[in-house]
Amino acid sequence: MIQNPTKSFTIFSFLLGFIITTAQYPTVMNAENYVEEACKVTRYQDLCIKSLASYSNKAKKSPHKWARVGVSVTISEVKYVSKYLYKVKIRNHVKGKKVRTALSDCVECIQDTLDNLYKSLSVLRRLSFGEFNDQVGDVLTWLSAALTDEDTCLNGFDGAKIRNKSIVKVCNKVQNVSYITSNALALVNKLASAGLEDLDARHL
Repeated sequence: MIQNPTKSFTIFSFLLGFIITTAQYPTVMNAENYVEEACKVTRYQDLCIKSLASYSNKAKKSPHKWARVGVSVTISEVKYVSKYLYKVKIRNHVKGKKVRTALSDCVECIQDTLDNLYKSLSVLRRLSFGEFNDQVGDVLTWLSAALTDEDTCLNGFDGAKIRNKSIVKVCNKVQNVSYITSNALALVNKLASAGLEDLDARHL
């Protein structure tokens, strides 16, 4: 009996594709599991997974790497908010003394936030066994201060009649970045509890 070569090729292609997909599937699942496991300690888990998922295969199960990634991503987000704040301020289209004052104060608060985040990342890049407790303690202090600065920014707009769309966006962006900062703080807290196990993470 002569087999149809076209049919045989189709079956072979299907089986080959199935084998390749099956071989790759566990890798994808592992990557998802890494970030989901890391984000379990955070308050805003969905946001954590969304913002850190691309680092999953690099950070894997390392609390040190996840802490660094968390702070790095937070810096990127805060820098974006800082640029937006500056643009809104220099346009000078904001009405109301209270709102203008709150905007100026917010610009300073976000700059302080960035300073504390940069200090935190710098220390996380040079953790050592001998100074680990003190170093992580400093990072936790700075991240807490960063979160306080973001809250201070938002509190400045409380009670003000905000009709300007740009200011509404400012509040939303700062609120979002405060959630990301909170997640980074939680990841560093996890590192503090886990201890330092992988010094090679400085090359992440």
